[in-house]
Amino acid sequence: QVQLVESGGGSVQAGGSLRLSCAASGYSISSYCMGWFRQAPGKERDMVAFISTSGVYTTYDDSVKGRFSISRDNAKNTLYLQMNSLKPEDTAMYFCAARGGYCPRSYYGMDYMDYWGKGTLVTISS
Repeated sequence: QVQLVESGGGSVQAGGSLRLSCAASGYSISSYCMGWFRQAPGKERDMVAFISTSGVYTTYDDSVKGRFSISRDNAKNTLYLQMNSLKPEDTAMYFCAARGGYCPRSYYGMDYMDYWGKGTLVTISS
């Protein structure tokens, strides 16, 4: 059974940092492209960052460029999101997701994901 479990969320003040982790079980992430999405209350779920199967290619939403960094450790079967210089508008539930097989950059969106975690809450206070 494939599972994605996020951790690392919490409450921090603006300007602080958090590191999210997404541990996969039931399959090897080495053949999956993966991403982080977030959903604020009353808003749609949006892509935050995405990483290719090899880790060579990464994509970020403009709102987080230069502040967030996505990475993966295939040996540990884990995806990460380092979040720095956090802002109140980063407050949201953060989800990791994975897609197997063909995964061009045009597929880096929630409609193409095969598996989802249940999310971890990030709250940033001003």
